[in-house]
Amino acid sequence: MKHPDLAIRPFHPADEAAVIGLWTACGLTRPWNDPRKDVARKLTVQSDLFLVGIVDGEIVGTLMGGYDGHRGWINYLAVAPAHQRRGYAAALMRAVERKLLERGCPKINLMIRSGNEAVQAFYASLGFQQDAVISLGKRLIPDL
Repeated sequence: MKHPDLAIRPFHPADEAAVIGLWTACGLTRPWNDPRKDVARKLTVQSDLFLVGIVDGEIVGTLMGGYDGHRGWINYLAVAPAHQRRGYAAALMRAVERKLLERGCPKINLMIRSGNEAVQAFYASLGFQQDAVISLGKRLIPDL
């Protein structure tokens, strides 16, 4: 099911400033993570899974998906604060789920910052459940 107001398409390089502005407005950026480098890296791997949502010519949503052959991953799901609660995030998720299913992806994983109960509730409404895992990370290339 498509959302009637939202057009979804792959990211284009000309979208970069608008996308990073959206991520900043949504509080997704962090000082230790350069969003320009995240965009550049994503454009080298499965760029068709980097989606933007557009309403009236304006980028109001993003989703960066990936598939490693074992699990799908979701990063940078964002909807502009003025456009939230209209079903746009769910529409972006449905779009990437279709693309992942076409690749034979059996499961999607994602990470949510601890304490973000509103986002946890959103993903629960889409059928996601908390896995009994601990997320570990190791930075190989410092962004700053």
